[in-house]
Amino acid sequence: MTSRSLGHRAPLLWLLLPYMAGLAIGKVGDFLPVSWLLALALVAVLIAGAALIIGGRSAALWGPALISAMVVAGAASYALHRLRLATWETLPPREASLGLRVDRVFVPADPKRASGLASIIRAAPHLRELIGQPIYFSLNLRAGEAPPIRSALVTATGILVTLQRNPPAETFDGYLAGAGINFRFTRGRLTAEDRPAHPYYRFCAELGKRCHELLGLGIETKRPALAGLLRAMMLGTTHDLSTEQHTLFMQSGTMHLFAISGLNIGVIAGVLQAGLLLLRFPGWARFVVGAGLLWVFVDVTGAAPSAIRAFAMAVFIQAALVFRRPANMLAALVASACAVLLLWPLQMFSASFLMSYFIVTALLVLGLPLGEAWVEHWTPWRDLPVVTWGRWHRAVDAAWRNTTLAVAIGVATTLVSLLTGLQFFQLLTPGALAANLVLIPAAVIVTLGGFAAIMCGLIGFTPGAVLCNHAAAVVLLIIEWLVRLSVKIPGAFLAARFAHPWVGPASLIALLAALLAGYAAAWRPSRGRWWPPFAIVALVLIFGVNFG
Repeated sequence: MTSRSLGHRAPLLWLLLPYMAGLAIGKVGDFLPVSWLLALALVAVLIAGAALIIGGRSAALWGPALISAMVVAGAASYALHRLRLATWETLPPREASLGLRVDRVFVPADPKRASGLASIIRAAPHLRELIGQPIYFSLNLRAGEAPPIRSALVTATGILVTLQRNPPAETFDGYLAGAGINFRFTRGRLTAEDRPAHPYYRFCAELGKRCHELLGLGIETKRPALAGLLRAMMLGTTHDLSTEQHTLFMQSGTMHLFAISGLNIGVIAGVLQAGLLLLRFPGWARFVVGAGLLWVFVDVTGAAPSAIRAFAMAVFIQAALVFRRPANMLAALVASACAVLLLWPLQMFSASFLMSYFIVTALLVLGLPLGEAWVEHWTPWRDLPVVTWGRWHRAVDAAWRNTTLAVAIGVATTLVSLLTGLQFFQLLTPGALAANLVLIPAAVIVTLGGFAAIMCGLIGFTPGAVLCNHAAAVVLLIIEWLVRLSVKIPGAFLAARFAHPWVGPASLIALLAALLAGYAAAWRPSRGRWWPPFAIVALVLIFGVNFG
């Protein structure tokens, strides 16, 4: 089979996969002290280097030594980023006064509360070992008191509670543990602001409020529910969704539309590059200015981990174009994953990391080749010379190719979403395939309309912002109607969970291995063709899932 999507190389996988395995081993338990792990990693690297120098790449030892070094480095990285003393396991809840540097602020559903992630910079002498630890905070705000902004230094008093070492992945504590958090700081109150936030972050906070206002122009008073949908899709403010809307999109398997991730960032990156190209910016300037503006948007939306990962992927792809390298989406995906896990290794255990990277991997290594194989197997008017085609022939051919590719991509990504939905949401959503085929293109239109509304509003063209909001609202009205219709179909979603806790991680690892092995073998018939990934998911659903 000839395919433009096959044959792409991603050498960093030889480093990334062992490193991820080491992170997983580190999460299981503390087998060795960090100093020993680092020493073993260094020894393995020296052995790999010596083998290369002596025998070159043909030496049999350098590959296993390098892989071993990455496994040990991953275990050490987990231990360093989830630094946890044994005495904390039995630490009872207690009142404490802490100095905090605010690192991230969650968008509040209640204006009287503020929550987010921070780093402890000051503590009482008996809690001095907590200095430098990341922490989750939840504060009660007094009347008229503004929530803290990223980079601000504050003093707060509240209740300090130790998290479990490995809480269930589907819980909020599991999310916090995946971010390297060992403590909750709840029922807190601000007692002092030691240093105000950096002007850049104050600018981002104000710009975020302005964007929130602009996305409601012309529609908030008439259809507040649609304004909430638009804001959630553009800014990731899922608290703007009603409880009913949240349930509907969760059951339909389309809640990912409201995460600032690859879809939103990819569309906005394309719009920025197209605009800079129209302004005749040279390649390097387009890359630098476009990346800078894209990062501002990521910061304005709160710099969620999913947005940062999508930004990294977009930058790596654009860098390949600037350096005039062949576009290699797989290599860009792997490079962005390496960068993210080197900086924030514990993200590997978050639902958003696994879902985004696994889904995009399935799209690239299975969806695109499968779609091209279907088109190669049958196309309309194959025996009719192309030069004799009329407009009708070309239109039908283009529609067939695009529809076939979309279905193949949907089938490939659904394999992953079925398992991750069970793992993190205890939902099986077979109807998500059909829903996403329609809703993802519609969401692209909404993103274009919402971004245009923000741009028009920021330059003072209010009628343009109102017009764009109305256009996006019309599409959102159709999206909501289709979602309500889809969840009424029998079997569109089912309550289910894995029979044993280990089944979820094991099935995801097996699926990833089958995807990468199939792609490396160019999906040849001698290696099972396309069937191994589908067989793995089918076996898991039959034997490893409890329904109801």
